[in-house]
Amino acid sequence: MSVRSRVPFYVFVFLLIVAGISIGTWRHIELGIPWMTGEQRPVWMIEARVDFEGQGDAAEVSLRIPEQPPGFRILSEQAASPGYGFSILASGSGRRAEWTKREVSGPQTLYFKGQFVPDDSVGQAPPARPPKPQTVFWEEPQATAVRELLRQARERSSTPESMTRELIRLMQPDNRTQNTTLLVSEDNYLQLLVRMLNHAGIAARTADALRLEDARRRQQLLPFLQIYNGERWLTFDPRTAEQGIPEHLLLWRQGSDSLLDVVGGDNSEVSFSMLRQTVPALQLANLQASSNGLSVLGFYQLPIEEQSMFRMLLLLPIGALIVAFMRIVIGIRTSGTFMPVLIAVAFVQTTLVPGLVAFLSVVAIGLVLRGYLSSLNLLLVSRISALIILVIFITAGLSIIGYQMGFNTGMTVTFFPMVIIAWTIERMSILWEEEGAHEVLVQGSGSLFVAICAYLAMSTPLAGHLTFNFPELHLVVLGLILLMGQYTGYKLSELRRFTPMKVYD
Repeated sequence: MSVRSRVPFYVFVFLLIVAGISIGTWRHIELGIPWMTGEQRPVWMIEARVDFEGQGDAAEVSLRIPEQPPGFRILSEQAASPGYGFSILASGSGRRAEWTKREVSGPQTLYFKGQFVPDDSVGQAPPARPPKPQTVFWEEPQATAVRELLRQARERSSTPESMTRELIRLMQPDNRTQNTTLLVSEDNYLQLLVRMLNHAGIAARTADALRLEDARRRQQLLPFLQIYNGERWLTFDPRTAEQGIPEHLLLWRQGSDSLLDVVGGDNSEVSFSMLRQTVPALQLANLQASSNGLSVLGFYQLPIEEQSMFRMLLLLPIGALIVAFMRIVIGIRTSGTFMPVLIAVAFVQTTLVPGLVAFLSVVAIGLVLRGYLSSLNLLLVSRISALIILVIFITAGLSIIGYQMGFNTGMTVTFFPMVIIAWTIERMSILWEEEGAHEVLVQGSGSLFVAICAYLAMSTPLAGHLTFNFPELHLVVLGLILLMGQYTGYKLSELRRFTPMKVYD
């Protein structure tokens, strides 16, 4: 085959490898499936506790809950409220958890729990429609003080973000003037910022956030400031003017909607507790895929029995790659082309040592019985059929003997493919008659060596993890096998023929 005629072949192999790696990378990024086994991911369990006093009448409790907090992905939500009806209501202003009960009296405690997974790819959700600044009216002398502060902030800024930072700095105690002293008090500071920014034509609102610290109880929400810059909402610390959401900060409420509404109760309050957990990354990826409908892209939706079957079948390409490399590049002779793969699959089920003992026992006894069948001068079909039956009897006998001796692994010999073993015994018998015992030993030991190498590759936890969770990587294996199929050079085992030439160097 000329170089030019091979170009489409190499392009096809290249596309196979690129497709396999690209799809695997996409699955890793979008679904969060880890490349390595045993990876752990942090998950924050946050519990909101609502306490109130029932008045002996019907009660309705409504709590604002996060919709899409930036930097986090909501994994699960649940409520612990015996005797209460519970539902999550979504509206244009956000999501609320609602509890209802016909008659409530005395102290009441309700719980809302959520699991939040840190995810830097989750950003601030854009609003459905661009918000407009609210109209604000001021009375004198506050109106004059507001105009003067906004003028100073506007002169030192060029964007809504910079103006917000400058206004916050002007409102700090160290920079306060007569105008700020007139306007600012501890109770109205944040609401005053929101009103002044809206008066300046910048849509602004408040936000409440939780500072995540492991094993903390009875925590309260921290107030923050948000402005709309024409594209998205930006978050500011109203005390330091720092822009952005600090690490380990979860925005629980965004907007002016009330945090907690209680109808039919008094003395209501809400507090938060949090706990940092770790879960296997693969389990987390499966849960996220199920929640967003992407589970159809994997084997996770199949019954457990079928998943177990595919876990074994998807290891076969790894064994095929090992066999192709050993035969084409190394040059090891085996009995049959892919008999070592089947032996390796049996070894995966039986473990290596019991599998070797079972395989060698079956083949050795089968060779003795095959010698007797050859003396009967049977036709090939009858001889193979009889040999299959004898192999079944041999494996059954070994299983019974192993069980009686207390070796449960003796029963796993049934994982060996009966027909293939029968053909192997037949091929070895013919090879013995035609080539002698030496060739039988060479091919038999070669088959076992390749099978052991394939078993070592297939039995690693990483191989099972990648083949099952990233089945598209088999396209890469296919491409490598096709490339090896084009190899026509010397096998490594043939280089020993050139050893005598070293004497004459």
